Amino acid sequence: MADGLNRNLALKGLGYFEGKVHILPISIYYEDTDLSGMVYHANYLRYMERGRTEFFRLAGISRARLDDEEPTAWTLRRIAVEYFRPARLDDQIAVHSVLTDVSGARLKVLQRVRRGADLLVEGRIEACITTLKGKPQRLPRKVHDTLAPFVTTEDT
Repeated sequence: MADGLNRNLALKGLGYFEGKVHILPISIYYEDTDLSGMVYHANYLRYMERGRTEFFRLAGISRARLDDEEPTAWTLRRIAVEYFRPARLDDQIAVHSVLTDVSGARLKVLQRVRRGADLLVEGRIEACITTLKGKPQRLPRKVHDTLAPFVTTEDT
């Protein structure tokens, strides 16, 4: 490689694991809120994306394989979001992410955004790998084997 680094060995992630649950702390900034001072609803999707990305990084998985002969990346197949309470400016929240299924071609993630013990938002995500032209791909064996030990049906 030109820079002499093995990218997979250089992966570093934010947040931490408590058992099989990845937790990503997030501070709410002015830019995250609407006129009312509450977090704009679409920003929770961004927080959940960050949570999944950091989960994968800490687990040792790269989110995109753009240097491959046929580049691939993760894409969302399905997402369901339920909003319970708003986060507000200067709140400290955390995205809790847990894998609930890893199959040959897909994975499912349950994500809960919390402020302390309060549940703010819950998202259920189904993702798969596709080529950059949109053709679905099976999960590489290494990805499947790396993620399989994290799968749980426990409530987070």
